[in-house]
Order: sequence, then structure tokens, then C-alpha cells
Amino acid sequence: MANSLNALKRQIKSAGDLKSVVRTMKASAASAIGQYDNSVAALADYARTVELGLGLCLRSATSENFVPRPIESIGTTQPIHAVVFGSDQGLVGRFNEVVVEHALSELEHMSQAGDQAVPKVWAVGERVKSRLIDTGVTPKGLFAVPGSVEMITRLVAEILLNVKTTDNQTEDAVHTSRLILFYNRPTEAGYTPVSQKLLPLDTDWQHRLATQPWPTNQLPEVLDSDDKTLGAFIREHLFVSIFRASAESLASENASRLVAMQRADRNIGDLLESLTAQYHQLRQSGIDEELFDLISGFDALSFDKAP
Repeated sequence: MANSLNALKRQIKSAGDLKSVVRTMKASAASAIGQYDNSVAALADYARTVELGLGLCLRSATSENFVPRPIESIGTTQPIHAVVFGSDQGLVGRFNEVVVEHALSELEHMSQAGDQAVPKVWAVGERVKSRLIDTGVTPKGLFAVPGSVEMITRLVAEILLNVKTTDNQTEDAVHTSRLILFYNRPTEAGYTPVSQKLLPLDTDWQHRLATQPWPTNQLPEVLDSDDKTLGAFIREHLFVSIFRASAESLASENASRLVAMQRADRNIGDLLESLTAQYHQLRQSGIDEELFDLISGFDALSFDKAP
């Protein structure tokens, strides 16, 4: 009896300690979600400025005669760089499986549509790398998942540097490869996998930027080389897009972890209630047994003393 009570005490204590850890992780995940959501919101104004600059560079003499830049003419034999954003840590449910399934489905669709290029897949996170390998895809490279907003800038630089080095591009060259991002985007219900084709620049998107009205009455002029200025704005567009994708992926990861921790918190609470009930029941049984022995002993003594 004593051993069983001690064992239940240890289980209750362990469950209580685990519940404290889970609550700490819940608080950390909730805080991280806000951090990454705020970074995406703060990036919106800068992204708008970059789009205005791109639109100015893409603008022709008249909006009606606008012709998309030749960067859109990249063929189906040009390299495809697919960057899949996942996680380095667990406790995120099917977060990595969902984005990998989406990425492979999209790449398979491109192949069936006649695309002749073999995708070079880059993994962001150890977990998503393992999922890719399990499906038969060997990543071209691996990037660590940023641990904070400040570290996202380093990740963006590493991605662009590796893609450029792989394609032997010069620093001032306009990117001629194809770049696709696969990541999970936060939603009210949790997250959903999405893809974003950064390069080549979409024709309709170019036209929309070039024909959008300028916010003032004075239209700026490009004083330097058009191609150099365009290349600079494209690089900034890539930076903003990859930064946003990484931040949204991190927000989704923490949202998934928060849901998992909430579920674990409920399960541990149920377990604690069950263990506590068992403990009290077993302790009450022990008390009842001792009382029964005491009453039986008293009755026996009373019977012996009877005349």
C-alpha cells in the first residue's frame, strides 16, 4: 500500500513538473507569434517603397505601351531553386509534413506541365530536411531556422548567396534562375501551405507595378543605369519576400507549437486529475482498512473481557 502511494506521489509530482514546462513553452510560443507578426507588419511600408521603385524602373514611356522586362523570358530549362521552410525543433504537429507535401506536389505539377529542369531543393530546418530525405529528395543545402527576428536577415543573405553562387552569377547580374519559396502561412484556423514564385518576375505583376499611379504629382527619374537600378530593386524585392516568408513560417511554427502545447496542457491536466483521484482513493482504502483492523481488534478485546 505504502509503495503504491509513494509511486502515485512521484507520478503526480512528475506530471506537475511537466505541466509547468508546457505552460512555459505555451507562453514562449505565444510571445514569438506576436514578435514575427509584428515584423511582417513593420515590413509592409518598406515593401511598398520597393514596389514603387520597381514600378518606376519597369515603366515605359507610356503605360499603355508597357512591355515586360525580358527577365520573364526565362525558359523551362533554366535552374529551379526551391526553398522549403520548416523547423529545427519538434512539438509542431504535422507542420513539416504539410509544407513538404505541398512543395513536392507543386514541383511534380511543374514537371508534368513540361518543365525540363531538375529542381534544386534547399531546406530551412533539420526537421524539414529529414522529411524531404524520407520522400527521396536530397536537399542541395541546409539552412538553420532563425531563432529571432534579428537572425532572419542572415538567413536571407545566406539563401541569396548560395543561389547566386550555385548559378555562377556576378554581383550586379540580374538573376536568370528561377526561385520558388514554399512555406506555411498563418491563418485564423492555424496555418496553410503556400508557394511564391519570386523569379522570373511575373508579367502581370510587372504590368501592375508599372501602371500603378504615383503617390505624388512629380514622377521621379532614374539617373543611373536602368539595368543596375532595376537589379538593385529586384534584390531588395527578393530580400523583402524571403524575409516575409521566413517570418510567416516562424509565426506558423509557433502557432502550431502553441496548439500542441495547449493540447498537452489539457491532457496533463486530465492525467493529474486521474492520478490525484487514484491517490485519494488508494489512501482512503488504506485508512478504511486500518479503521477496520482497529475496530476488529477492539471487538475482539471486548469479547475476551466479557463475563
